[in-house]
Amino acid sequence: MEEGITKKRQNDGDGQGLGYRAAGVDIDLGDAFVEAIRPLAEATMRPGVMAGLGGFGGLFDLKATGYKDPVLVASTDGVGTKLMIAEAAGEHAQVGIDLVAMCVNDVVAEGAEPLLFMDYLAIGKLDLAAMREVVAGVAEGCRQAGCALIGGETAEMPGMYPPGRYDLAGFALGAVERARMFDRSRVTPGDVVLGITSSGLHSNGFSLVRRVVEESGLGYGDPAPFDKERTLGRALLDPTRIYVKSCLKAIKTGGVRGLAHVTGGGLVENLPRALPDGLVAVLDADAWTLPPVFRWLAKTGRIAPAEMARTFNCGIGMAVVAEAAKAEVVADALLDAGELALQIGVVETADENEAGVVFENLDAAWKD
Repeated sequence: MEEGITKKRQNDGDGQGLGYRAAGVDIDLGDAFVEAIRPLAEATMRPGVMAGLGGFGGLFDLKATGYKDPVLVASTDGVGTKLMIAEAAGEHAQVGIDLVAMCVNDVVAEGAEPLLFMDYLAIGKLDLAAMREVVAGVAEGCRQAGCALIGGETAEMPGMYPPGRYDLAGFALGAVERARMFDRSRVTPGDVVLGITSSGLHSNGFSLVRRVVEESGLGYGDPAPFDKERTLGRALLDPTRIYVKSCLKAIKTGGVRGLAHVTGGGLVENLPRALPDGLVAVLDADAWTLPPVFRWLAKTGRIAPAEMARTFNCGIGMAVVAEAAKAEVVADALLDAGELALQIGVVETADENEAGVVFENLDAAWKD
């Protein structure tokens, strides 16, 4: 009985002075939120998970997954200002998928299998329905990636965030057998670069996207100029594609020498991370079609092709460096896994003044 009285006074004061609820934090609502999302997390369980939500930390038994000599691979990321469009559109599940994708795609880009995920949600005032929608998206992302949502943190911080505003961060942990780790030194001239198509903007460049929308005079509830079936806000919220299962299948062919998750910086900044010094990826922009959302952004914002290529994924969400003799086998494996992989370039020896990526036909292919 005393515990109940203490909790009530902590929340609303009960005539005894200020309580936590009066300060803007509702512990009871937080407890209700944990119970509401518990089934979502439980639905993502996989071999290795040792405990559900509620402990001080998430427990995972790596030995139970069957790894013999594992190297752990960790990644952390957020969703960025795409959250502001989710808030404006009142749709939140997509950004939960984005959160998982940004982390697990980085993990698989190291050749590793994502095993577990944890999230951090910070908000001014907890909106139970909206935040459950976010976590439902997180759980769906974990399901797509084959990893377990083993815990997280929800921080209600009045004064730090205005009403309706929230932020997300995520953490993924994966593993790869030491003998199967990518070795950039194995990449050689003549290797093929395959591009796996993206689902849209994914989760990068949204500060520029929002600026273009502002200059266009459109609202997020207006029809999207590049997709008449949806509103602009809904079309911009297409979640980041999760490439984990398809890339793991491609890796098993033995023909993959490196992967590059195409996030902020585009192909220009990310593909060189999969190449050794002295080599360059020569990409043909004519090898794939710039998707409508990017073409609209470029035209409306008067964004030059070179700037597009170093800001957005421009239709390629993951790049695969494949051994030339096995490139077709790798592409077939990706196709079998539901991905469209196009040959977009080749690895060559770099000239003295060349950077890690050189585009051919860029201006001609992406002009309006």
